[in-house]
Amino acid sequence: MNFGVVLQTDPPARDVIGLAQLSERLGFEYVWTFDSPVLWQEPFVIYSQILATTKSVVVGPMVTNPLSRNWAVTASLFATLNDMYGNRTVCGIGRGDSAVRVLGGVPASLATLGRAMDAIKDLAEGRPAQVGEASVTISWARDSRLPVLMAAYGPRALELAGRRADGVILQIGDPFIIEWAIGVARAAAAAAGRDPAAFKVCVAAPAYVGDDLAAQRDQLRWFGGMVGNHVADIVERYGADAGTVPAALTSYIAGRKTYDYSHHGKPGNPTTDFVPDEVVDRFCILGPAAAHLERMRELERLGVDQFAIYLMHDQKEETLRAYAREVLPAFAASSQP
Repeated sequence: MNFGVVLQTDPPARDVIGLAQLSERLGFEYVWTFDSPVLWQEPFVIYSQILATTKSVVVGPMVTNPLSRNWAVTASLFATLNDMYGNRTVCGIGRGDSAVRVLGGVPASLATLGRAMDAIKDLAEGRPAQVGEASVTISWARDSRLPVLMAAYGPRALELAGRRADGVILQIGDPFIIEWAIGVARAAAAAAGRDPAAFKVCVAAPAYVGDDLAAQRDQLRWFGGMVGNHVADIVERYGADAGTVPAALTSYIAGRKTYDYSHHGKPGNPTTDFVPDEVVDRFCILGPAAAHLERMRELERLGVDQFAIYLMHDQKEETLRAYAREVLPAFAASSQP
């Protein structure tokens, strides 16, 4: 299993670049960032600086969407970085949350997302694709390679990921939900004639190493609120008691009233008070390093290929260093090609 970090591109950008450099030195192989143009700085500009000052780390958004940029622009951004620094990019993509909603928009349909994934990957790898009314090709990108991983929670989204994406991003740390989601996505991959074993699974969740569980929960409660945005869409589509989605994912949002995007992904978000401690404990990874190692081994047994740490709390470097000391060495042999 490989390891990555997920950062917000808050100013100053030099701090984001510094955390990326530190992550590579400590053994992390992926650096992901949020992608929301109003809330944070432009990630592709920062990726260029990260790639220029590191040797092998792979960068990409967690996640972009089909609506914020023209698909050809998105593909060209990835292909340009690959041309400059080698094939060291990955595209995480979803329907759109903060990047779209903050501007008053509605997340993309799954049909649109499917077409966007196909077009972005094809264009970024130098193949023709349909963008609007035009069939176009980025001819200079023929040596570029771009894995596309789709963020998903609900069954229809997981099935789309299995049929069309190179892998899935599961933004949750609960092994029960992860096992269900992997099963849905890989079954869809098999039904589409694809090799389920080649379908990659990236789990992303906050991790905080330490002994003060109460303080850790307060720092990470925001994550349950962020997940709740997506869960609310699932409940609206399927109903809270439909049995299509595990109740462990949907039941906790009954007390959800509103959400403040000005605090999106940040500790202390005042609109995430509805998230109980039990959900924080299941969705995130807390406690001493031994507890993190135990959860990582469980995720590996479930077929997870990468765990990416949402690093939004007050002990960023401390958690990175604790993982480098206590967790990453246990997986170094298994992650070798």
